[in-house]
Amino acid sequence: MAFAAGAVTPAGAALYPESRPVTGTVHSWDLSTGVDGPGSRFVTFLSGCPLQCLYCQNPDTMRMRNGRRVTVDEVVAEAAKYRRFIQAAGGGATISGGEPLLQPVFAGELFHRFKHELGYHTALDTSGYLGDRATDALLRDVDLVLLDIKSWDRATYRKVTGRELEPTLDFARRLAELEKEVWVRFVLVPGLTDDPANIERVAAFAGSLGNVSRVDVLPFHKLGEAKWEALGKPFALHDTPAPTPEQVAEAKALFAAEGLTAV
Repeated sequence: MAFAAGAVTPAGAALYPESRPVTGTVHSWDLSTGVDGPGSRFVTFLSGCPLQCLYCQNPDTMRMRNGRRVTVDEVVAEAAKYRRFIQAAGGGATISGGEPLLQPVFAGELFHRFKHELGYHTALDTSGYLGDRATDALLRDVDLVLLDIKSWDRATYRKVTGRELEPTLDFARRLAELEKEVWVRFVLVPGLTDDPANIERVAAFAGSLGNVSRVDVLPFHKLGEAKWEALGKPFALHDTPAPTPEQVAEAKALFAAEGLTAV
């Protein structure tokens, strides 16, 4: 029996039973603390991304072919190994990438199992560009969305990602309508996204939504440069410096001015 987008599934039941076993392409999984949602997290990195961000620190996740096919059962079994530790640490499970919504059925089934079978707090780490692929059923099993808003200026957004901004803004508005908790992520890149007017517009938009509980101002870094080189691709921001502590503080202040908690 198929479950419609608005249907309620029994706890622990497969969200997409007609597709069993559900498989997806995964780059890797890992444990993290504090950067992928609250507490200690089991993070599943899916392969494939429609964006081509200039500062991507994991360019090896951009192509689906760089991952491996696994079943939902395999991922859930791995996540279950850390259940006692994760629950004691007030953590949960995060699906990242790449872009999770490039594989919405697989991501949706993972979220359903993480939440109802393991009892984990769940987080979706996304650019929002493919937000229209996230069904209401998928989002019901997501407790927190980590939403990247990379720039307000449309030309800068296209330069950074190769894509358009509007789908991300549409998804943000939908999450607000659903009263889904959001952490906005903003990467501060000197000479690219650090114009105060640009930051002010992102801050004003985030502050208007009513469901943004935190903003992560992420200083640009070059930790992914070696991965770009290993792939035989130039790192376009090789000569771009990291922002100074003062620049980071100024950006946080602009978000705080809109009543947002910036960290």
